[in-house]
Parts: sequence; structure tokens; C-alpha cells
Amino acid sequence: MITSNLHYSIDVIKEEARELVKKGLISPQQPIYNLCQHIRSGEWVFVEYELEECGYLLRDRICDLMGCEEWKND
Repeated sequence: MITSNLHYSIDVIKEEARELVKKGLISPQQPIYNLCQHIRSGEWVFVEYELEECGYLLRDRICDLMGCEEWKND
């Protein structure tokens, strides 16, 4: 879980989203807003600000935030 309220870089937010998807706690198809369920309540405003500064809308999908990833066939 993101814990520092000093600065939320977009890279930290993206990595948190990847980890939550990997753990199966969220789906890549859900809106970015669903990340707020996994961020401490008083800290979401800082995450939201960073997302908006980087051009993301809360209704965008989490997969848009995570970017393209290469999937290898099993």
C-alpha cells in the first residue's frame, strides 16, 4: 500500500496498480477510481492530483494507467 503523503509519483502509482492486479485485488478493466479502495483515505487526494497532472481521468481503465505489457504464452 502507498504510505508516504509527501509525493506520489506516477511511477509509484503505476507500480501499485500492477501489484494489485497481479494479486487479483482489482481488474485491469476497472476504472482507475477503484484504486482508492486500496489507498489510505486521507492520502487519496494526493494520488488523484498526480493522476490528473499526468492526464489520467478517474474513469480511465486501470490497464490504461499500467500501459502496455508484453504477455508471454504459457
